[in-house]
Amino acid sequence: MNANDLAALAQRTADDVAPWQEPIELAMREFGIDSTARQAAFLAQIVHESDGLGQLVENLNYSAQRLTVVWPHHFYLPPDEPGNRHDANAYAHHPEALANLIYAGRLGNGHEDSGDGWNFRGRGLVQLTGRRLYTEASEALGIDLVNQPDLLLEPLQAARAAGWYWSHIEGNALADEGTQDAFDRLTVAINGELIGQPHRVALWRHAESLLRAAG
Repeated sequence: MNANDLAALAQRTADDVAPWQEPIELAMREFGIDSTARQAAFLAQIVHESDGLGQLVENLNYSAQRLTVVWPHHFYLPPDEPGNRHDANAYAHHPEALANLIYAGRLGNGHEDSGDGWNFRGRGLVQLTGRRLYTEASEALGIDLVNQPDLLLEPLQAARAAGWYWSHIEGNALADEGTQDAFDRLTVAINGELIGQPHRVALWRHAESLLRAAG
């Protein structure tokens, strides 16, 4: 896929996506993403997850009201009864404190005071999240994402990490099925839910069309 096609898919200018073209091609080659079906599904997912190759860090800057919607079991707003929840006002627009709270004790992270939630928040083209995945990706890719997590903000390593995670979730096998159900399962494996699925499907079909036209 040339820069103009990638720009059309990402809804960016060719100059915007030019730094991504070679890293994505290299990552697809490294991880066997080597057919129209595989490439179309992969490109659709990474373009959606990164907001058109433009957003490589998880946005955790939430209003108090939004916190109660996204994490209702974590946050409340007075005069509601707190139960075991936290006052959302204390975490609104405080992304580091929020990350350390919501990601504490899971995804391989330590307790809230460890800072793991913030250090290993979502980064890269597929928003790799949590100490466990950063560690596994480091070992697989031969780079130190644990001590240098911002390597996932560089196009080459962001693309390679996306390719590694694709392999990790057996993305090629799902893409080879070529069905809506398989694509849905890909989304769940990447995102946890079918969030943004209409847009992902539109990108998938667009990518297929561009790849076929390119021969």
